[in-house]
Amino acid sequence: MFRRAIAACVLFGMAVAAPPALAGNCAMRDTVVERLKSKYSEALAAGGLQGNQAATSVIEVWASDETGTFTVIVTNPHGISCVVAAGTDWFRALPGDSKIVPGTAS
Repeated sequence: MFRRAIAACVLFGMAVAAPPALAGNCAMRDTVVERLKSKYSEALAAGGLQGNQAATSVIEVWASDETGTFTVIVTNPHGISCVVAAGTDWFRALPGDSKIVPGTAS
């Protein structure tokens, strides 16, 4: 029980501390999406809702099979999106299978 309480406190602390640290990577969603499309040729690959008692956020993964790049953004209810992760060598997994299907980029 004590371990769960400590883990919850650490995770909550990380969630509270993260937005100011990422503030330089935030803008209105339309601006972020346009940049992902034009500069990285990325398209929406997956998404979902992340909710808690305070608010619900939209989590999106943008990716490009052409360039092999991917970006994870979180958008708050006010329409502000923050880049929380980005990388290269994007791949897609087959539904119901744990095999990796490489993209065209390398």
